[in-house]
Amino acid sequence: MIVIGTDLVERYFAARTGHKAIRAARAQYDVWLAIATQADWRTPDDVKRAHPKASILKGGRAVFNIKGNNFRLVVVIQYAAGVLVIRFFGSHVEYDKIDAETV
Repeated sequence: MIVIGTDLVERYFAARTGHKAIRAARAQYDVWLAIATQADWRTPDDVKRAHPKASILKGGRAVFNIKGNNFRLVVVIQYAAGVLVIRFFGSHVEYDKIDAETV
């Protein structure tokens, strides 16, 4: 997949250097990113096979848990084009304040 929006996540990590759990979250995000960039997800089922705990939302959106369930990553996947756009990255508390279907 072509992954767009990694700068959003990079800014998040840069602003929170030294915060509790950020180093572990960064490591797990890096693993997720490596998997996503090598993936050829053509359907939501492909996403679920790679990430069984991902939540598939309407409108091509998916939510991934990072570092257990401490952080959430919201993406929009354009399956036919092979493009994944990162729309949100934040703590579970921050995630609770957004609408994952419109962010």
